[in-house]
Amino acid sequence: MTIAEELKFVPFLIKRVFWAYYTPDSIVRGRHAHYETEMVLVAVAGTIIVTTEMPGQEPQVFRLDKPDKGIYLPKLCWHTMQYSHNSVQLVLASTVYTEKDYIRSYEQFKQLPPNS
Repeated sequence: MTIAEELKFVPFLIKRVFWAYYTPDSIVRGRHAHYETEMVLVAVAGTIIVTTEMPGQEPQVFRLDKPDKGIYLPKLCWHTMQYSHNSVQLVLASTVYTEKDYIRSYEQFKQLPPNS
């Protein structure tokens, strides 16, 4: 059993929960950042390779392959995910969906000042 409690194990109030599954392993998802949304990603099944980048920093790569471990993505974190064929990704988010929260252009992201 794994527990996710707001403001205890998850550093924000959870406003949205969604999951991704049946993603072909040839597909890379994400490719965006958020102005306001913070997230925790968990691979509840399979393996997910998460690449993150903060403004002015080098990219980092994380391997999620255990359902009791997650990765926290703060706001303004550019991220991509690549999935194993059997993966299921659970996402806990700090905001409800709004398109205006997305930074979808990597060029625009790269123009953000470091430590934004």
